[in-house]
Amino acid sequence: MSKLPVISAKECIDAREKIGFVVYRQRGSHITLIRDEPQCQVTVPNHKTLAKGTLRSIIRQVELTVDEFVALL
Repeated sequence: MSKLPVISAKECIDAREKIGFVVYRQRGSHITLIRDEPQCQVTVPNHKTLAKGTLRSIIRQVELTVDEFVALL
């Protein structure tokens, strides 16, 4: 298992869009992305760098491994 990279919200959103997510809405500093198949919704805080715990939670919500996520970057 590889270590979590330090990335921005923009990089995280770009990686999510590669697997079928689209930006649904933005409310304040949080961006919500949705995917139809399989149905999933993820909220990403729009920060310059994402905290490691937050990033790990986002990765778990879309049922990816850290290695699969790093490959999307």
